[in-house]
Amino acid sequence: MTTNFLAILGGFALGLFYFGGLWLTVQKGLFSPHPALLFLTSSLLRTAGVIGGFLLISAVDPVRLLFAVGGFVAAKVTSIVLGRRNSSASSPTGKKETPCT
Repeated sequence: MTTNFLAILGGFALGLFYFGGLWLTVQKGLFSPHPALLFLTSSLLRTAGVIGGFLLISAVDPVRLLFAVGGFVAAKVTSIVLGRRNSSASSPTGKKETPCT
């Protein structure tokens, strides 16, 4: 029970690391002189960190791995909700932005 809860928290922390790093990369990539290198490096480091984290959390136990992945998905959902809330409140043009279709 406790290890499953810790696996969920660990997966959530990995999600915060991954999606927070993605957010920072996009923010810095807009003004970077070499955005392709920044995005490639960030993607490799974030992916390696998350895979390593999942390996440490799971300790070869598939149930703990599933709980960790659930925490990771919860972090993704949280980042989407917070991102939508912040983007609708502070648009630089003052207009509500719509996604490209």
